[in-house]
Amino acid sequence: MATEVVVLKYGSIEEEEVKGKNGCCKQGGPGYATPLEAMSGPRESLIYVTCVYSGTGREKPDYLATVDVDPNSPTFSKVIHRLPVPYLGDELHHSGWNACSSCYGDPSAARRYLVLPCLISGRIYAIDTQQNPRAPSLHKVVEPSDILQKTGLAYPHTAHCLASGDMMVSCLGDNDGKAEGNGFLLLDSDFNVKGRWEKPGHSPLFGYDFWYQPRHKTMISTSWGAPKAFTSGFNPQHVSDGLYGRHLHVYSWPDGELKQTLDLGSTGLLPLEIRFLHDPSKDTGFVGCALTSNMVRFFKTPDGSWSHEVAISEKPLKVQNWILPEMPGLITDFLISLDDRYLYLANWLHGDVRQYNIEDPQNPVLAGQLWVGGLIQKGSSVLAEADDGTTYQFDVPEVKGNRLRGGPQMIQLSLDGKRLYVTNSLFSTWDRQFYPDLVEKGSHMLQIDVDTEKGGLAINPDFFVDFGSEPEGPSLAHEMRYPGGDCTSDIWI
Repeated sequence: MATEVVVLKYGSIEEEEVKGKNGCCKQGGPGYATPLEAMSGPRESLIYVTCVYSGTGREKPDYLATVDVDPNSPTFSKVIHRLPVPYLGDELHHSGWNACSSCYGDPSAARRYLVLPCLISGRIYAIDTQQNPRAPSLHKVVEPSDILQKTGLAYPHTAHCLASGDMMVSCLGDNDGKAEGNGFLLLDSDFNVKGRWEKPGHSPLFGYDFWYQPRHKTMISTSWGAPKAFTSGFNPQHVSDGLYGRHLHVYSWPDGELKQTLDLGSTGLLPLEIRFLHDPSKDTGFVGCALTSNMVRFFKTPDGSWSHEVAISEKPLKVQNWILPEMPGLITDFLISLDDRYLYLANWLHGDVRQYNIEDPQNPVLAGQLWVGGLIQKGSSVLAEADDGTTYQFDVPEVKGNRLRGGPQMIQLSLDGKRLYVTNSLFSTWDRQFYPDLVEKGSHMLQIDVDTEKGGLAINPDFFVDFGSEPEGPSLAHEMRYPGGDCTSDIWI
């Protein structure tokens, strides 16, 4: 099919998009016109959760759980459907949509398929959520052999829809687990492998997450580590050996030229999740650096290059009875509310969720904090040590009679910003290393009520999804998506 170049104008900014059969330039497509309009969308009633048996010792396929989050429903806070994938050992991890608000206005596009990359096997599943949203079905399997043959890529992680109708997936290495083989996979609207997105010779040093901001003609990606390192568990020596990342990679968008590499240094080890502010005119965003537990703000400078600074620093705690004398918070996930007012982060090891006011992105202000697990909760063998030598632990409430296991990991925010959902599995190998009880007893999912006026967080005492009582045995719950879109998958152009 022939293509035509469409120029979209935003004031003085021009953005070229290639328009094929799924070009996005008419009205009536998926998502919302603006982030603020999305905040007025309908309340979520269902949420899809990736659930893992891989790495737990249970020879069962991973599955996609559908959870009822409608408080007026008789099955509120229950898993109402489970879609097992056809293979063992996949390690479902992150997910994304085939179409989102980047395709707003295109009547031929629909937010129909949930894209499930498998971190270990390299497969990618396309799940049809439109025929029956309460009971999604398998639509297509993209086989790792096809991806490897055409691109050399393996260990797929983050999937984002593009305004062109394609989907882009970051891949963390080659088939041997070497970080040097990582890059970005392109799938067309029928989930056929098109090739790599980045130009030849422009692959990053390490791969993980990415976010694009078309009005600034920029995509920025982050760095976890070499798959051969992180799949065997976390070893601090691997950081010294250079097997983990500390860089941001700045690309021209949409043509895939690596323009700049930002070295975050010793304050930016393991930069994982990355988010631009939702307002597509803004040239700033944040990245969560897990190991050093800093939120780093990145921004465009007057000369058009990009720079960075530490915006939030979560101090490590001096501890007793742990593998190291100091414990980092380990920021493993964060997100930004659709109005760009609040940033939420999860400290997986410490066990707290935090809310920061970022109306001034250069000076975030702590607005709320809640303990929902962690290694230093009361009843644990690990003690935190104060400056005067006394020890302490944190109070963690029970929810519906359940002691909270693990620590807060993935988070997802309602469109209106008033409910924060939390799961607690990071990656099966790391779960087993840091929270062995989590692997044995399974994950859970919480709902946190958010005060969006004054700031503040509170557990909803009536919501608890226990993945420890699943029919096939305890499972590990990771990422969450709503059928109507969310603040971590929608990108506006």
